[in-house]
Amino acid sequence: MYDPLMFMPISEHDRAETEIIRPSKTYWQDVRSRLRRDKLAMFGLAVIILILFLAVFAPMFSKYEYDTQDFMEANEPPSLNHFFGTDMFGRDLFVRVLYGARISLAVGFLASFISLFIGVIYGGISGFSGGKTDDVMMRIVDVIYSVPMMIYVILLMVVVGSGLKSIFITLGISYWAPMARIVRAEILRLKNEEFILAAKVMGASPKRILLRHLIPNAMGSILVTLTLSIPGAIFTEAFLSFVGLGVSAPMASWGVLCSDAVSSLAIYPYQLFFPAAAISLTILAFNFFGDGLRDALDPKLRK
Repeated sequence: MYDPLMFMPISEHDRAETEIIRPSKTYWQDVRSRLRRDKLAMFGLAVIILILFLAVFAPMFSKYEYDTQDFMEANEPPSLNHFFGTDMFGRDLFVRVLYGARISLAVGFLASFISLFIGVIYGGISGFSGGKTDDVMMRIVDVIYSVPMMIYVILLMVVVGSGLKSIFITLGISYWAPMARIVRAEILRLKNEEFILAAKVMGASPKRILLRHLIPNAMGSILVTLTLSIPGAIFTEAFLSFVGLGVSAPMASWGVLCSDAVSSLAIYPYQLFFPAAAISLTILAFNFFGDGLRDALDPKLRK
């Protein structure tokens, strides 16, 4: 039998003490919060910002030019006058490493720009269209992806010669293919979800569905792939310049600096150490930031 004395309403004071209030966060606010808690990702981002700042502004305040030769100061060790020493022509290695950062980062960001616009749109159209259109578009990607990048470089050297232009064209031809594959896979996974079916029922055009619904929901994978593609492009440029297929003297590139220093490695090891350290640190920073961004964008880890 119900007894009113056995049940008493809770007071406002007790309710306030027991109530658990958690401020609501949007998806991107939660991503930013988790990314900030990742120390390695924040370290990578800080290193990337520092390298960008030094590459853009530090050479402006240096009294040395990257191509100025002074044989009286050739092969000097690191000192207060030359922080990284000088090369066989007396050129300041500190300024040349910073100018090399400009070229390497420009190549990396160009590759990401191409991947973002060509790869995302191409992969999105392929995955959303499906059927024969998807088959034909993906076979084109397979052909481009199967040809080694060195073949593109050699062919372009015959047509336009070696240099930075050949590297840019090579990356433009081949670097968007992996992004197109990843975006296609994400679109195939998302296009049968309920919110896409609802958009179709409401009369949304295929273009609107692709650009306003599918691609934004695949942005997590796109951003991670974009971030991790930059160190790959930087290493590709350094390798091509190292073997003599990239930029040519007197332009400074990390690959060129490493190539010039190999012949005198036993006598002047610092000439190889600093550009190699710059390549390693930059690639490591982008990988740290990319891994942290991948974890932060994963909705399964959201609390």
